[in-house]
Amino acid sequence: MSGVMKRMGMIFRAKANKALDRAEDPRETLDYSYQKQLELLQKVRRGVADVATSRKRLELQLAQLNKQSSTLEDQGRKALALGREDLAREALSRRAALQQQVTDLETQHQTLQGEEEKLTLGAQRLQAKVDAFRTKKETIKATYTAAQAQTRIGEAFTGISEEMGDVGLAIQRAEDKTAQLQARAGAIDELLASGALNDPTGMAKDDLQAELDRLSGGTDVELELQRMKAELAGGASEKQAIEGGSGQQQPKDTPRFDKQ
Repeated sequence: MSGVMKRMGMIFRAKANKALDRAEDPRETLDYSYQKQLELLQKVRRGVADVATSRKRLELQLAQLNKQSSTLEDQGRKALALGREDLAREALSRRAALQQQVTDLETQHQTLQGEEEKLTLGAQRLQAKVDAFRTKKETIKATYTAAQAQTRIGEAFTGISEEMGDVGLAIQRAEDKTAQLQARAGAIDELLASGALNDPTGMAKDDLQAELDRLSGGTDVELELQRMKAELAGGASEKQAIEGGSGQQQPKDTPRFDKQ
């Protein structure tokens, strides 16, 4: 069971990694990395500012303690001049305590100053690194954008892009449907011509019927033409017979009248 779970986990991670790889845009990743570096640089700068502030505060405290030490020294001299050795001793004792504080603060000041120098140097190096990364980032983004555009152009020309693939499939489907309709129309014409299918309108005729109709039509014309010739020939014979009968009955002494 544990082996199955491990396998399922591996498959899930593999598919998730593949999905993330498809969704990842290198330009966005570079911009995000640059933003994170800027945030880190800002934190380093704030750290340098905080250390510098602490150093400055120590310097103010040192100046105040040195001033108090000088004041106690003057007071001890004046007390000793007035014969107040006890006051002079107390003033010198307080001055010695202040000097110990000054020594401790000077040690802390040196430490802070060293840390400030390190942080300042680190901030400068980080600034140079961020600037170099920004230049590199913009170069990579421009190169990636150009390569992406070139790839899309190539895919459009070769027809392997998703958009052009859809267009090619649409054209192929249209051609297939057109060929199918043409084949169906041709098959129906052949079936109608052979008489395998009946035309419900009665207007379609096959080749044999068309030939028979043509021959029948031609015969009717020829018959009509022969009939008209016969009528014309019969009319001419009758006329000749009538003219012949009239000539035999007319007397020879029939007077003729000349036209005036």
